[in-house]
Amino acid sequence: LVDNKELVVVMTEAQYIKAVSADSFRTQGRGGRGVSGARLKADDIVRHVIFTTSHSYLLFFSNRGRVYRLRSLEIPERERTAKGIPIVNLLPLHQGETIQAIIDTREFPGERFLFFATKQGQVKKTAFNEYDSSRRDGLIALKLRPKDELVRVIETSGSDDVFMVTANGQTIRFSEKTVRPMGRAAAGVRGMKVRSGDEVVSVDVAKNDSSILMITESGYGKRTQLTNFARKGRGGMGMIGIKLTGKKGRVVAAFMAGIDDEIVVVSSGGTTIRTAAKEVSSQGRAATGVRIMSLDAGQTVASAALILATDDV
Repeated sequence: LVDNKELVVVMTEAQYIKAVSADSFRTQGRGGRGVSGARLKADDIVRHVIFTTSHSYLLFFSNRGRVYRLRSLEIPERERTAKGIPIVNLLPLHQGETIQAIIDTREFPGERFLFFATKQGQVKKTAFNEYDSSRRDGLIALKLRPKDELVRVIETSGSDDVFMVTANGQTIRFSEKTVRPMGRAAAGVRGMKVRSGDEVVSVDVAKNDSSILMITESGYGKRTQLTNFARKGRGGMGMIGIKLTGKKGRVVAAFMAGIDDEIVVVSSGGTTIRTAAKEVSSQGRAATGVRIMSLDAGQTVASAALILATDDV
């Protein structure tokens, strides 16, 4: 029998994964700016940090709407600074299939839910226990329309508010109670009306003590208190969450950020900055944000990640 030890599973934007002893994370500290947790390619960043135990299950959800399951102990353990291995070495992913979300669990409670959001604004809520399967080739997690992709999966209580953000800065907050539970193979319902040329970039559980932190492709960003966003009916276009001008570019990332969290932003040229969320200016809904990353000519923000205050990577 394997001891049930604490692990940190780290996965990068380029789809490399490793497990690290939780002890090595705690004792090393933050180590300044820049991601000090992995040896990455210049333009790669840590995308998922999961605190887990070796007896837990990890559910991997792909952009194609499939879910795969591993035990945490099946992920090779590496040194904190090692690169990890390609996720395709562990999961039978298809060409063009990438992991969008990872959920860690010891059991599959029927009273908890998994909530899905797609680029085209579809959402679905399914009881957690529907994903209790050991099939190696994966299961359908939700049915996708042609050209649609899964953006994110979050765990909900059944009575949370959810918050969605699009690339053009539209936002919507609604009660998940307006989304009835459906089976695995269902396509879901409209969570948000998405205009042509726009797409959903984020979904999160709305927390009134947090801010929504948005980052644009030109390196601008802002925080706005969640209390500025009233709950609306599901399926509408929502309200403006950030005023975008031509030079600001579109929203590339949005996070529900607590005051002690940090963000890591990576440019298309491979430059990385790391900053405290509270250092990003707090502004109203219609504000345009402030520069949080200076970019060289022709470069954009490639990706960004939230590091929770408890993660310490």
